[in-house]
Amino acid sequence: MALRRLDYERIPQAALLAAAFFISSLVSVPVGPSSVHLLLNGFMGLVLGWVAVPAIFVALLLQSLFFGFGGLLVLGVNTLNMALPALVCAALFGGLLRARKPLRPFWIGAAAGATGVLLTGAMVAFALALSGQAFVPAAKVILVTYLPLSIAEAAVTGAAVAFALRVAPELLLVENPHA
Repeated sequence: MALRRLDYERIPQAALLAAAFFISSLVSVPVGPSSVHLLLNGFMGLVLGWVAVPAIFVALLLQSLFFGFGGLLVLGVNTLNMALPALVCAALFGGLLRARKPLRPFWIGAAAGATGVLLTGAMVAFALALSGQAFVPAAKVILVTYLPLSIAEAAVTGAAVAFALRVAPELLLVENPHA
């Protein structure tokens, strides 16, 4: 469905954001017994809409092939865990940015960033819990570690949205006819 909605003029944006997602995920910050990294899926959803799905898939595929992150066997569930929140952020917050004069773009971006992380954390924890009772403790750790990540992601995404609206508003204000 996402590939059918792909606007070929947006491929450079998708490639750039997939690369940013790929690179940002290589910088891990230890949090308790786990580690976290920026996801950028809320930002990708705001900028790309449906195009975020193949962009996230390609970035996750390259991470798996080059670094063994995630793995090929879980590529589908990892893509769903990252792309579905991106689409939710596009639906919830994209229209607010495309309003005649968006009010408080930083806070719209911050809400999208935090929402993307929290939904991803919940979906990852849910997938782990469904995998068996032995994975429930790991699911709980995931939920806890994604809380501080959501704050960091909110700040980064909010700043990125506010900056993009100042210097290149066409990145965020493009109406997606296939949304």
